[in-house]
Amino acid sequence: MTIYKKNENKLQIDYSDNGVGVTLEEINLKNGQHNVENRILAINRTITFDTESNKGFKTKSYSYLTDLIMFNKVLVAEDLDTINIAVVQALEKLSISEIHSTKYCDDALLKIKKAIHDNVPYDLLISDLSFKNDHREEKLSTGEELIEAVKKIQPDIKTIIFSIEDKSFRIKSLFDNLGINAYVCKGRDSIEQLQSAIERIHNNEEVKISNELALTLRDKSLFEIEAYDISLLKSLSKGLTVEDISVEFKDSGISPSGNSSLEKRINKLKVYFKANNNVHLIAITKDLGLV
Repeated sequence: MTIYKKNENKLQIDYSDNGVGVTLEEINLKNGQHNVENRILAINRTITFDTESNKGFKTKSYSYLTDLIMFNKVLVAEDLDTINIAVVQALEKLSISEIHSTKYCDDALLKIKKAIHDNVPYDLLISDLSFKNDHREEKLSTGEELIEAVKKIQPDIKTIIFSIEDKSFRIKSLFDNLGINAYVCKGRDSIEQLQSAIERIHNNEEVKISNELALTLRDKSLFEIEAYDISLLKSLSKGLTVEDISVEFKDSGISPSGNSSLEKRINKLKVYFKANNNVHLIAITKDLGLV
């Protein structure tokens, strides 16, 4: 007979039978029993034996629940049904106890706020980068905006981007400016890669990335593009003039915000990207996924 018990933060497993039993001395002489003990210890478990001749055989083993389970609570933000279902199924195979999903960034933020309010916060957020616009008016329309908003209210939440996006500047910005824990590109074997990333993050291990992505992130030229430049390019892409951007930056506390500094920075970006003018600069940086 096997009985499972929850004892505080431990799982206790009791096994007993009514067989002939053995003495502890006999157990110590059996290599097979030593193998069982060694395997139990190797996975940070404990086991005890309680047996005598003609009185059956009993064992008790203990495991910390935190060692047995993955993240308790995970939120998936993905607008495509097929991918949403596939990700949830992948999480279920990892024995994650509570999985929620949503198709909208605004809804995801609301779920995270409510979870914090209820004192049962999410452990992990998995989000796409791009979300299709539909009839709903959304405040948050991208995965970047969602993670930035979430980090302000729950800085310690683990985050994974699961996206088809492969633009080097955008991916590096996610690591450097938003502090994501992993980036998994959608494609062949990506569900297995996502599961591996989740396991490694849970175990506080370094997340392995593809050779192609690793090479991209080691590109020294990427370090020349800063968060300030991204903000400047986004403002230009909205059709704002230098004077408008100066006011916007001052109101947002972004520095430098003077007209002269902004013009110098824009010229530097045009030289860097070999752009003929501001319109050309925005077109290039959009193709690169910067804006």
